[in-house]
Order: sequence, then C-alpha cells, then structure tokens
Amino acid sequence: MDAYDAGSNARQGRDEQGGRGRPDRPDGPDGQAPLEPSEPSEPSEPSEPSEPSEPSGGPVGTGGGPAETGGPVEAEDEAETGTGAAAGIGAGPRVTPAGPGQASAELRTGVAALSPRYQVGAVVALAVVAVAVCAHIGLVFLHVAPSNTLTKQHGAAVDEWVYPEFEQNWKLFAPNPLQQNISVQVRAEVTTAEGAIRTTGWYDLSAEDGRSIEGNPLPSHTQQNELRRAWDFFVATHDSDDRPVGPRGTLAEAYLRRIAALRLDRNEAAGPGGVVERVQYRSRTTNVEPPPWSGEKVSDRPVYRELPWWPVSVDAEDGDAEDGTAKEGGAA
Repeated sequence: MDAYDAGSNARQGRDEQGGRGRPDRPDGPDGQAPLEPSEPSEPSEPSEPSEPSEPSGGPVGTGGGPAETGGPVEAEDEAETGTGAAAGIGAGPRVTPAGPGQASAELRTGVAALSPRYQVGAVVALAVVAVAVCAHIGLVFLHVAPSNTLTKQHGAAVDEWVYPEFEQNWKLFAPNPLQQNISVQVRAEVTTAEGAIRTTGWYDLSAEDGRSIEGNPLPSHTQQNELRRAWDFFVATHDSDDRPVGPRGTLAEAYLRRIAALRLDRNEAAGPGGVVERVQYRSRTTNVEPPPWSGEKVSDRPVYRELPWWPVSVDAEDGDAEDGTAKEGGAA
C-alpha cells in the first residue's frame, strides 16, 4: 500500500532536506485538504512518587523520536499527571486568591466606604431628614383630618405650619366641584419721576400665569398655584365687606400685597423713576358653560369684586419691601 494513500493512517516522515513532507491529499470542496480524524490516545496512568513516569505511547516520526506536537488529549493527560515542563500544559492562568483584608476593601462602597466620622455625619443627616419629613406629613394629616383631640389642643401650631404654603384644597374631589373661572387682576397708583400721580390699567395676573403654563411641560409651582391659592386664602378669611376675620385675614392681605408688588415690578408698571404708592385687586368671575345635554341655564355675564386700595410702605431700615412693598424704580 502507498504511504501517501488517502486511506492510510501512517504519518509522514522527514524529507531529504530534513523537513516534513506534505502528503498528496485530495482537495476538499473548497480546495483545502480534509482533516484526518485524530487517533484516540489511551489515558496514561498517574506516575508513582518513587518511580519516574513512562512516556506515553504517542505517534512516532521516522527518526524514532516522539512527534513534535501532541494532540489536545495528550496535553490534558500531561496536565492531569503533572508531567511536562510547566506541569500544567493546557490549563488556564493561575489565580492567586486575595486575602481577607483586600477582599473587604474592594467590596466597600457607598456609605461603608467613608471613614467612621463621615459615616456618623451621614447617619445623623439622614435621621434629621427623616424626622422632618415625618413631622411635615403628620402636621398635614392633622390639618386635613376631622376634628380630634390633637387638633383641638394644638390647632394653632398646625395652622402656623400649614398656612399658606401647604394648605390643602379638595375642591376638585368635592361632590360639586368648582364650576367658575376666576381671574385675578391688579392695578397700581404710581408717583412718576416728575411727581405726578397716575393710575395704571388692570394687569390680568391669572392670564399671565396661564400663558406661562401653556406649552410648558414642567411649569413651576408659583405659576400654577401661588396666585390661585393666595386668592382662595383671602376669600376664606374675609367677610363680604372685605374685612379680615381673625389674624389669618391680616396674613392673607400681606400675602396678596407682596404678590402684587412682585408682579408689578416684573411688568415695570411704575416706569423709569416711578414709585408704586398703592395697589388694588379685583376678581372677574364667569360661570363655566354647562354641556348642552344637561338643560341647565347659567348667566354668562362676568361678576366683579373690587377690593379697597392698599398702601405700599417701604421699610427705611433695610430697604426691603415690608409685606410686599415697592422700591425706587419699581415695585419690589
């Protein structure tokens, strides 16, 4: 039989120049030589400590020595038996296990990575925030809850915390929700730079807030609720003659006066060198038209409510506006 026959499993020896020969093999489908199936090698027995291990019977070349390159099975056998130069041929890189101190240092993240002093500071800050949040939620709950022993004894403290910024309004969820559009307007009496007195036109503050909110995906809280809540606060704490009922009525007037001063200053109502002397509010209320199928009839005529003129005074000590007062060059 020819040694270079495709059916022969004999290995090729070295050629005349001492190099390896290349058998003439038929080309595969892509012009490449087909791979020959490797001969399964028998696993070698582990060597005893007292006797040297015998070389495993691998393929032998024409020179009588072992083949230059062993198969993957031979590499695994050598790695298992501990033979070879590195006693681990075919195995992955060795990984040195980290000590307990190094492992704990790598795993410390977040607050645990801080020094003990800063850890104590972070815990104290979190505790203060948690107490403040719980206290706020508790006071707001007492404000909206029905009358009870705590609200009867500490109602004044609850009102001081809640009003006016955190007041709760449940009209949207009432059985008969609000069916009116209320527009809050303001005007001012101004002393010009030449000393003359003039009265400005009405500034529709509700329309200004509406234009700021329209098309704005993230409107501010002041644009949505400041003016509306301030007017509701005033109406709830004044009688039909616009006289305050209790100390909260005075607070409501001061709150509206401050808003008027800020809005007039933004609109430059006083003009160059002018000073706002007094302000006046009014509301314009119109009914929301009912749906056609209801058969309900309401008046479409607006109803106005004008408040008296409120003077605007300046605190001479610090130059700040007191209760929403104006400054030189416009309202504060």
